[in-house]
Amino acid sequence: MELWLKALHIVAVIAWMAGMLYLPRLFVYHADAPVGSAMSETFKTMERRLLKAIVNPSMILVFLTGLILAYLTGYWQAPWLYAKFALALGLGGLHGYFARCVRMFATDSNQRSARFFRVLNEIPTVLMVLIVILVVLKPF
Repeated sequence: MELWLKALHIVAVIAWMAGMLYLPRLFVYHADAPVGSAMSETFKTMERRLLKAIVNPSMILVFLTGLILAYLTGYWQAPWLYAKFALALGLGGLHGYFARCVRMFATDSNQRSARFFRVLNEIPTVLMVLIVILVVLKPF
C-alpha cells in the first residue's frame, strides 16, 4: 500500500510541477497579447483549463498523499521533512498567486509585464530543486 501511495504522490508532484512551470509561461505570452484579441481569449481558456483540470487537483493530491506518507513512514518526525513541508507550502502559496493571476487575466485587469512573469517562472523551479535535494539527501 505504501509503495502505491508513494507512486501516486510522485505522479501528482510531476503533474503539479508541470502546471506550475507552464502556467507562468502562458502568462508571459498572455501579457503581450492585446486585450480582447482572439489570442488573449485563447490564453484565458488555456489558463483556466490548466488550473482547474491539472494544477488544482494535483496540488490537493500532493498534499494528501504527502501527509499520509509522512505519517506511515514515520518521517513526520524528521527535521528535513519540516523544511520540505515549508517549501511545499511556499509552492502552494505561489499556486494561489497563480490562481489570482488567472482571475486577473480573465477579467482583463492584469497590470504585470511579460518580464515580471518570466522572472516569476523561475520560482517554482528553485523550490522544486530544493525540495528534491531535501527528499533525496535528507541532510538533517
